Amino acid sequence: MNERLEALRTLMAQRGIDAYLVPTSDFHDSEYVGEYFKCRKYLTGFTGSAGTAVITADDAGLWTDGRYFVQAAKQLEGSGFRLQRMGQEGVPTVEEYLEQVIPEGGVLGFDGRVVDGRTGGRLQELIEGKHGTIRCEEDLAGEIWKDRPALPAEPVWILDEKYAGMSAAEKIRNLREEMKKERASVHVLTTVDDIVWLLNIRGNDVPCNPVVLSYAAVTMDRLFLFINEAVLNGTVRAYLESLQVTVKPYDQIYSFVKSFCGERVLVEPEKTNYALIRSLASCNTLVCRMNPTAMAKAVKNPVEVENERKAHIKDGVAMTKFIYWLKHRIGTMPMTEISVSDYLEQLRREQGCLELSFDTISAYKENAAMCHYSATPETDKELKPEGLYLVDSGGQYYEGTTDITRTVALGPITAEEREHFTLTVISMLRLGHVKFLYGCRGLSLDYVAREPFWSRGLNYDHGTGHGVGYLLNVHERPNGIRYKMVPERMDNAVLEEGMICSDEPGIYIEGSHGIRTENLMVCRKGEKNAYGQFMEFEFLTMVPIDLDALDPSLMEARDRQWLNQYHKEVYEKIAPHLTEEEAAWLREATRAI
Repeated sequence: MNERLEALRTLMAQRGIDAYLVPTSDFHDSEYVGEYFKCRKYLTGFTGSAGTAVITADDAGLWTDGRYFVQAAKQLEGSGFRLQRMGQEGVPTVEEYLEQVIPEGGVLGFDGRVVDGRTGGRLQELIEGKHGTIRCEEDLAGEIWKDRPALPAEPVWILDEKYAGMSAAEKIRNLREEMKKERASVHVLTTVDDIVWLLNIRGNDVPCNPVVLSYAAVTMDRLFLFINEAVLNGTVRAYLESLQVTVKPYDQIYSFVKSFCGERVLVEPEKTNYALIRSLASCNTLVCRMNPTAMAKAVKNPVEVENERKAHIKDGVAMTKFIYWLKHRIGTMPMTEISVSDYLEQLRREQGCLELSFDTISAYKENAAMCHYSATPETDKELKPEGLYLVDSGGQYYEGTTDITRTVALGPITAEEREHFTLTVISMLRLGHVKFLYGCRGLSLDYVAREPFWSRGLNYDHGTGHGVGYLLNVHERPNGIRYKMVPERMDNAVLEEGMICSDEPGIYIEGSHGIRTENLMVCRKGEKNAYGQFMEFEFLTMVPIDLDALDPSLMEARDRQWLNQYHKEVYEKIAPHLTEEEAAWLREATRAI
C-alpha cells in the first residue's frame, strides 16, 4: 500500500496536483462496482463498499461511515492512510478537509467520470474560491495500476414480461410523458439499474447486481443506448430494434452529448458523472431532478409484488434448511464463516437463485460487531456450539430480489446477548406492524423501531430500512427508513403502495457480539376513513426467528402475538417444501410462545 501511495504522489508532483480524490464509484455512480473500478481499494487496502480517499504530498485520509469504522481501522493499519470517521465530532468532511489543505491557487485532481455532477460542482466552487483549478481528465490511480482488470463484458438477456409486469415500450412511453411535464427535449440516463429496468433487460457487469454498463439518451422519438456491442446477441439486438433503440459504442456517450446545443436536458446531477455534466452544461439548459425511472421502478406493480412473494418462499426454504443444518450439525463437523456461507449459497442455487444479491455477511461472535463484516481467509472464524452467529444474505431470482438477516444461537449465550437479541426482534416486529397515514416517509416511522433501544440508552449506527429492487440492486432509492436526513442517500420519499423496504434493526458490541434481525416488507394500503388513507406493511420474508435466543419476558403481549402470527405463516408456507425431519423441526421452531 505504501509503495502505491508513493507512486501516486510522484505522479501528482509531476502533474502539479496538490490533492487527488479517489471515491468508491464507477462511471455510473453504482453502489457496488466491478474490479476495474476499485481504485480506492487498490490504493488503501480497505475493502468496504463505501469510502473516499484523499491524498496530498504529506497526508492521506480515508473517509467512511459508521458501518465500517471497525473494519476500516483494521485494514488501514500500516497503509499510510488515516481513518476519518464520517459524522463523528471533530472529523471534517472531505470538502472541509480540502478547504484546509489546498493552497491558494492550488490544483485538485480526480477522474471526472467517477465523481457525480453535484459533488464535482461543489468541488469546483471550493477550488475557484481559492483561485485554483480542477484537473478532472486524468485517472492517476489507473495509471499506476499496471495489472488493472479489464472492463466487464457479460452477455445481456431479456427479462420476460411475466416477471417484469410491464412492457419496455410502456415504460418508455411513461418516461416521455414525464419529460413532457418538464418540457425536456432530451433525457440523459446513466444509472445502470434505471436503464435495464426501462428496457426490461438484465446483465452481469456489476457484482450481485444484474445490470450492464451502459448509458442512454432519450428524445421524444428516439432512444440511444451506449453499450459494448459485443454483449448483445442477435435476439437481444432484434428486441432492442423493435423498441426503436439505436445502439452505439459505450464510450461514444462523451462525444455524443457534445453535439447537443440549445436543448432542455433532463438530468440528475447527483447520479450523472461530472465529465458528462460539464459537457451538457456548456450550451444547454439543464432540468435537474431525480430520474423519473427511480420512482417508477421503486413502486412495484402487482405482478412484481406477487412474484416477490414467490421469490421469498424459495429463499425462505433455503434459509430454513440452512438454519436446520446449522442447529443439527454444529459441533459435529468443521464449520467456519466461509464454509457455512458457501453452503448457504449452494442451498439458494438449488432453489433457483441466479446469483447472490450482495456478498454474504457471515459473522461469528465478535466479528458480527462489524455490521458489514466480510470474512476473508485471514479472518475466517471457526464456528463452535456456543454464542451467536449472524448471517445477512440474499439472492437474485427471476421472481425478485431477497435480503434477510438472521442471528442464530449455536449453543449457550449470555444474558446480555439474549436481551439484545430480544430487543432486535421486538424492534423489527413493531416497525413491521406500524399503521400510518399516507404521506409518511421513513423519517416518520424510524422511532417505532428505535424506541426499544433508545429507552435503554442503546442505538445502532445504520438506517433501519432501505428500498429493494426487483431482480436489481438490493439497495434502491428513493424509499428508506432512518431517523435523520442523509441527503446524499436520496431515500426519504413518501412511502407508496408497492414499495419494498427492509426492516433491520440491530445492536453491535465491539469485541463481543453483533445481532441483527431483518425482514423485507412491502407497503400496501390499509383502511381508508374520514382521516385519510392509512398504510401498512406486509412481511415478504418467511424464515423462522430463533426462539432459542429469545427472552419472552421482555416482550409485551402484542410482541408475542405478532411473533406467533408470523411464525404460523412461516410454517404454513415453508413446511410443505421441506423434508419430513426438517418440517418437524420447523413446527417446534415456530411454536407459539
